[in-house]
Amino acid sequence: MKQILAFLCLLGILLKAVPQASVPSSEFQLDGDFLLGGIFDIHHVSSPLHFDRPEAIDCTSHSVIMSSYRRFQLMRFAVEEINNSTCLLPNVSIGYILFDHCSERYSFPSMLNLISGNGLIDPWDEPPKNLMAVIGSYTSSKTLTVAPVFMMDLIPMVSYGAASSEFSEKKTYPSFLRTVHTSNDVVEIIVRMLKHFEWHWVAFLYDDNSYGDDGRELFIKKIQDTEICLAYSKDLDHKTNYPQIFRQINDLRVHVVIVFATEWMAEVLFESAIQQNITNKVWLATDSWSLNRKLPKTKGIRNVGTVLGVAAPAKTIPGFSDFVHSATAAALCENAEQETFCNQAFNCSGLSAADVIDADPTFSFPVHAAVYAIAHALHKTLQCEAGRCNDNITVYPHMVLAELKKSNFVLLNQTIHFDENGDPNYGFYVIVFWNGSGEAQEVGYYEFYPPFHFVINSTDIQWHTNGKVPTSVCSQECPVGYKKKQEGIHTCCFNCEICQNGTFINVTEDPYTCVSCTDAEWSAEGSTSCNLRVVEFVPFTDAGAVVIMVAAWGLVGLNLAVSVLFAINYNTPVVRSAGGPMCFLILICLTLSSLSVYFYFGQPTAASCVLRFLPFLLFYTVCLACFVVRSFQIVCIFKIAAKLPKLYSLWMKYHGQWLVIAVAFAIQALLLLIGYSFDPPKPFNETFWYRDKIVLGCDINLKASSTSVIFLLSLCFLCFIFSYMGKDLPKNYNEAKSITFCLLLFILTWIAFATVYVLYNGAYIQTLNALAVLSSLYSFLMWYFLPKCTIIIFQPQRNTPQYFQGLIQSYTKTISQ
Repeated sequence: MKQILAFLCLLGILLKAVPQASVPSSEFQLDGDFLLGGIFDIHHVSSPLHFDRPEAIDCTSHSVIMSSYRRFQLMRFAVEEINNSTCLLPNVSIGYILFDHCSERYSFPSMLNLISGNGLIDPWDEPPKNLMAVIGSYTSSKTLTVAPVFMMDLIPMVSYGAASSEFSEKKTYPSFLRTVHTSNDVVEIIVRMLKHFEWHWVAFLYDDNSYGDDGRELFIKKIQDTEICLAYSKDLDHKTNYPQIFRQINDLRVHVVIVFATEWMAEVLFESAIQQNITNKVWLATDSWSLNRKLPKTKGIRNVGTVLGVAAPAKTIPGFSDFVHSATAAALCENAEQETFCNQAFNCSGLSAADVIDADPTFSFPVHAAVYAIAHALHKTLQCEAGRCNDNITVYPHMVLAELKKSNFVLLNQTIHFDENGDPNYGFYVIVFWNGSGEAQEVGYYEFYPPFHFVINSTDIQWHTNGKVPTSVCSQECPVGYKKKQEGIHTCCFNCEICQNGTFINVTEDPYTCVSCTDAEWSAEGSTSCNLRVVEFVPFTDAGAVVIMVAAWGLVGLNLAVSVLFAINYNTPVVRSAGGPMCFLILICLTLSSLSVYFYFGQPTAASCVLRFLPFLLFYTVCLACFVVRSFQIVCIFKIAAKLPKLYSLWMKYHGQWLVIAVAFAIQALLLLIGYSFDPPKPFNETFWYRDKIVLGCDINLKASSTSVIFLLSLCFLCFIFSYMGKDLPKNYNEAKSITFCLLLFILTWIAFATVYVLYNGAYIQTLNALAVLSSLYSFLMWYFLPKCTIIIFQPQRNTPQYFQGLIQSYTKTISQ
């Protein structure tokens, strides 16, 4: 009886032991000396959940993300590979506890289970379950919800997919690291692509979460001070009205759309785009969905346009395919008898190894690198040397974190290390194009670290525009020589206005402003640069200048000759009637006035500008004063003396003629001194009348010089009145007629010059001015002095006292009658 009972007990034990031995452990858990947590969103909750009472979500009831399940298996494979290694953690085993984080709000039981011990959470106690680090999570929004749970104990959290730039802030996330490049890096590549293809008018569609918001903010910052304009942006969620979005994009004539979203949101977007028959667009994909295996093979995807993307290079991980085949054969996920914790289950019935291996490989290497980074940090913490680790060291997560930050090892020919923010400080991204075969074809790359190579082979891209690179601009570029005039709030929308004469446009510095040329430059309408003006003035070697200067010297010579002739015949009636000693003063002043002529030629200076006008105005005033006195005397002798004898006697007694001349000279000298002290003539560059020339001249302040000119004209007017009054005097006393004629020539000369000055402003106006001065001087010499010289030389019989007395007596009789 005892034997039967013993047999039955042994049989019961055996029967109990058989099923236990045949039940393999769950693929979500593995025992080990040290544990790693793993967070993977194997399932995805596509729409918000509404519960009547607090409860944890059942992830298995939602859609599967095969790429996430592939990453899930990669972590298991990496741990197994490390446990089988004799070099890395040789006598130490790593276990793991993995969770399906399908919801960012309803998966907290799994997170809390990681940091609890015996159902309790005690921040001051030792790490529960020997948990050294956590791998995950995938998205930025889900990472934001769980990261603070691990930050409080400085448990290292190494993410393989959370790219938001917010996690680089170490004050908030001190124990957070990642093996995926940040959104800042991805946006940098996208902006470079936009610049490369000159796409300036773009739309930005993004996830309505922290990942999408961060991408949009980074994009807006990076396109500042560039020619890229954000024409349209819209967040995407489960309530998005896609037809309205596409209609607005088409209305704005946007041909390039950036989709900064997760893979499942991109799938919904493109399904709607195909349904709405959206065509002729360039879609720029981020690394989260650029290697999607489903979308490129979707029916109608070719019609939406061209898809370019940014992606981490897909690395082949040796041994992973064999691992997946063995795991599938073991069918661990189908074991219904295995007791599991919340969201540690996956129904993989009907799932083949090929389904896992062929899934989207995005972020596969980052998962692999994250596990190995923690293993290497633990290896150093345990001081593993000579094939054995130190068993006497109590390891805490913060110790692993310290070594993790100093990581520097090679994995699959890639050196793994982190910067001061815990971001990857290595690697490059590729630029892919979805070709006609439904594959992501590499067409370029970008290196994140010096020397920052950026390469795109545009010829490998099959554009939807029949080989021509598509354009996306709000306004077409302005023609050469036109400036942009912004229209609205976007700098990409503008009208074109041609730059006027004297301005130019430099589109590289400021395409919105026509820059004025300097005074020494000129430009035609629609110019892109300025040309130096040609500087013009009348040199001394100019033919006209030579002729005028020779004529001036001739005037001096004639004045000298007349002076000698008059000196020889000083006591003759002709010389005495012409003014006697006053003739020599007039000839001297004419000679001094001719000095002005020489300063009209050559490059103007401050001194030459003064001497152009000063000698002529001063000494010609003396000449006119002499002729005023002379005309007055002629009228006085023949007309006033008889009627006003006292006035005549006073005039003769006090030498009125010399007094008037001296006063006129003093007044003119004083007026010139005051005017030139206030604002003297100075060199002036005439740039108004000729756009391609600079005419050098002298600038005269009319207010400062007006009094001296008015005084000169007043003398001319008085002289003209007195000389006109004596027009009927005896023939040999016809100085009044001569003076009148000289004054008429003087007035006509300057009227002609003023007319030409108004119509012509070239360099030769100086020659004409000098000619007018010389003509004024020659008029007195030729029509006042030379007729008297003719009488002296060729008609001496008319130069006798008897002849003059006879003329006077005859005129007196005529008056008396």
